[in-house]
Amino acid sequence: MTGFEQIVVGKNSVPALITTVLLMIAIPVVFFIFWRVRHRPQTKIGWLIAGAAGFLVSARVLELGVHYFCIIADNPVSRFINENTAAFVLYGTAMAGIFEECGRHVVLKYILKKDRTRENAVLYGIGHGGIEILLVILPAMITYLAVAVLLSSGDTENMFAALNITEETAAAALPSVQAAAAFDYGLMALTVIERLLSMLIHIGLTVIVYYGVVNGKKACLPLAIVLHMLVDTCPVLYQRGLVPLWAVEVWAAVWTAAIMFLAVRLYRKMGAPSRD
Repeated sequence: MTGFEQIVVGKNSVPALITTVLLMIAIPVVFFIFWRVRHRPQTKIGWLIAGAAGFLVSARVLELGVHYFCIIADNPVSRFINENTAAFVLYGTAMAGIFEECGRHVVLKYILKKDRTRENAVLYGIGHGGIEILLVILPAMITYLAVAVLLSSGDTENMFAALNITEETAAAALPSVQAAAAFDYGLMALTVIERLLSMLIHIGLTVIVYYGVVNGKKACLPLAIVLHMLVDTCPVLYQRGLVPLWAVEVWAAVWTAAIMFLAVRLYRKMGAPSRD
């Protein structure tokens, strides 16, 4: 197929992808073990599971359902959003902020009524961010690894079969195959840093929403939505090809610091562990 025969796999692509896959597994595991060991009496595994379930329902079921109509399907709404950068950025950031933060709020307020501790709020955030890595990022990295290995061995036929690439879909698949072939330790570092920042953001936003729930502070939910939208602004601009990848990481680092500063203050303000 045109374009694929010129792809050359970098010498570091396969080892960098193997390391990335292992680190994607390690990040949520290390976060969980570290927090659980330090705060075992104040934490319940159910909160970790609830965080994972909350992400799946809010972001991978409800939000994706809206995306199908507003982005994927061919209709006047999707055409307007996809053809207008401002609308695309506003839509993308708003949907992520509204669905994920409202999902957090609903679960924390109406479902998790027992064992309410600030430590469990952090565990919920670990579950939310951890399942995103394991079910969204990790499969993508494994696919990249499979592509790089098959390309390295010259087995393009099995690569086409594995990715279900046909003459009709080749043009759309080419950029992903090229990305897998060009993956190196620099991209590995950016991927790992991005996931670490994302884990901290999910933890911080959970603490903010949880503080609002247990203290009756209604402003915490809209604050979390706005912060989530701000975090996602640069990544959405990157999707449109308007900013470089390094700018996305710098932007994420700045907002991670701001969110964690506020979350730590609220976490300490909640004082010693308490249970309902």
